[in-house]
Amino acid sequence: MTLTEFRARTAEAFGDLRADHLIRSHHLAECGGRTAHEAIDAGLSVKQVWLALCVEFDVPEQLR
Repeated sequence: MTLTEFRARTAEAFGDLRADHLIRSHHLAECGGRTAHEAIDAGLSVKQVWLALCVEFDVPEQLR
């Protein structure tokens, strides 16, 4: 998964404004307490971060 695809999927699942807010402010337990932005910057795969968001926010299977 590319960063561009990650951005598109988060916007689709959460809406543009909420997606940007979640990526920068919500701390994900599955990513060591980092935000999605911090986790990606730290080297976690974009797909791993996306799946962590999906689990934490119960994103429907068809959007995963």
